[in-house]
Amino acid sequence: MGRGKIEIKKIENSTNRQVTYSKRRNGIIKKAKELTVLCDAKISLLMLSSTRKFHEYTSPNTTQKKMIDQYQRTLGVDIWSTHYERMQENLKRLKEINNKLRREIRQRTGEDMSGLNLLELCHLQENISESLAEIRERKYHVIKTQTDTFRKKVKNLEEQHGNLVLDLEAKSEDPKYGVVENEGEYNSAMAFANGAHNLYAFRLQSLHPNLQNGGEFGSRNLHLA
Repeated sequence: MGRGKIEIKKIENSTNRQVTYSKRRNGIIKKAKELTVLCDAKISLLMLSSTRKFHEYTSPNTTQKKMIDQYQRTLGVDIWSTHYERMQENLKRLKEINNKLRREIRQRTGEDMSGLNLLELCHLQENISESLAEIRERKYHVIKTQTDTFRKKVKNLEEQHGNLVLDLEAKSEDPKYGVVENEGEYNSAMAFANGAHNLYAFRLQSLHPNLQNGGEFGSRNLHLA
């Protein structure tokens, strides 16, 4: 059964479209290679898919530039000059944009305002006020974030402190241990947020007679914030 005729129109399915492009691209390049060998022709192909993938083929012993130069000589056109002119126009436009932005920056700092009329000055004042409002909002957001982080740290430290106190009270009630106070000087400091708090030192000493003088476990020091 013969192959049906395919209607020439855009393939809507992107996957099918890409598959068809890949197959037919390879077919075109194959035909170009055959023409180069059979007819001693110089061929240059440039292909750009809908997915922005670039493919090219140039006959052996030549380059794209040589082909384009020969094309220009044959048709009597100058592609490079036209391209250069477009680049110059684009450069001029970018310079104007750059100069305008620089002038706006100077005006926002109170400079280069001699040529502004009343309407332009009011517009500049509006822009500066909006910028200040955005900066102020951002500043308050940063302050709030830092404050929330500080509060979380304080809460965690308070929980740790409470757990240590509960642990100390539990061990103090154990008949095997006793709290020895005024056992030397225990002074320390802990970096706590932006301030420092004193640490109170207690030494839990075993009341077991065999552990009084450096027995199996000895004494234990516990520091509480």
